[in-house]
Amino acid sequence: MRQHKIIDITLLSFMFLLISVAVQAQNERKFVRMGNKLYEQALGDTTKQDTAAYSQAEVAYRRALDKRPDDQKWNFNLGDALYKQQKFDQAQSTYEEVAEKSEDKVEKARAYHNIGNSLLMQNKLDESIEAYKKALRNNPNDLDTKYNLLYAMNQKKKQEQQQKNKDQNKDQNKDQDKDKDKQDQNKDKQDQNKDQNKDQNKDQNKDQNKDQQNQDQQNKQNQDQNKQQQQQQPQEQKISKENAERLLQALQNDEEKIQEKVKKAQAAQAKQRQTDKDW
Repeated sequence: MRQHKIIDITLLSFMFLLISVAVQAQNERKFVRMGNKLYEQALGDTTKQDTAAYSQAEVAYRRALDKRPDDQKWNFNLGDALYKQQKFDQAQSTYEEVAEKSEDKVEKARAYHNIGNSLLMQNKLDESIEAYKKALRNNPNDLDTKYNLLYAMNQKKKQEQQQKNKDQNKDQNKDQDKDKDKQDQNKDKQDQNKDQNKDQNKDQNKDQNKDQQNQDQQNKQNQDQNKQQQQQQPQEQKISKENAERLLQALQNDEEKIQEKVKKAQAAQAKQRQTDKDW
């Protein structure tokens, strides 16, 4: 990402000031030059991020600004030192002061450009895009700002796509959870039906066992009854034979008596017919 570099103000002439003011300005520029030297020294070392040197440059710029707080060029350099220390929110505030107070459009554009960079490093994409647009309104031909604007817009597009994918995955997981809940409900219902069928089968088996027990008991009773009848049959047959003999004897006796009566009756009839003849 491209950053507008520090402004070197050491060549400005203050010959029109009074001698006392010139001496004071010389002291202020001494701090600025010190800050610039530390800044350039840290910037030239590409092997590491020398935050200590940037911090020392910040101190030097602040000492100069204590004497001239309204110098926007020095404020701009202070913002750069803060930015290099990754104090992006403080750098943003410093650049915003420069952009607000500066009347030079190019300087204002440079300030908005660095505001956009500070916001971008804080992942505030919408705000950084707006800052880059403000920079281009003041300096439409700034290629660095155009490049950074496109970069921020692409980052926003990626972020939106990632959020869209995240929402889709969330919805998909939600649907999967819904299907899982439905499957769990079906499983619970199946288990419930299984338990119900198990209870029904248990009751049915219990009734069947009870019926079987009753049947077995009835069969046992029938067997006992049949056995008892079989045990009683010989006695009944023996009694029946004795009774038959008695009955036969009685019939014979009765038959003899009947025959005797018949003979007597026949004799009486014969005697009567003979009497009738004699008449």
